Amino acid sequence: MDPKSTQYAGFWRRFAAAVLDDTLILILANLLISVSNFYRYIVDSNEVFITSFIFIFLVLLRWSYSAGMESSPLRATIGKLAIGLYVTNMDGGRVTFRQATGRFFSKVLSSLILCIGYIMAAFTPKKQALHDQLSNCLVMRL
Repeated sequence: MDPKSTQYAGFWRRFAAAVLDDTLILILANLLISVSNFYRYIVDSNEVFITSFIFIFLVLLRWSYSAGMESSPLRATIGKLAIGLYVTNMDGGRVTFRQATGRFFSKVLSSLILCIGYIMAAFTPKKQALHDQLSNCLVMRL
């Protein structure tokens, strides 16, 4: 990476991208919940099964969306693209799907203890959150 053109994504830009991505996922989740509620109304179904299915489906949807988009040639989710951000490995190259998967699931650790893992992005030299450090990733500005 050229040090002169290196612009790490700061906390607030990353936060705005996450809000956009979460909004997109919530819209899809609400559609799924609406369909399942309609199904429950028509068919006498096991509510625990339906609720468990929706939860598992949403986790898989969020994971495949995040890891798939960040490891794609776009190197960013829709929210990151809208804000002008992308994810790279430490050498500035594209992350692998495995690396993006590790980054996604490491966000659970970033969320623990009052989201300090996310807040770290405001204070580290390369603007890395805990999940970025654990997966050897950087979030950059275009």
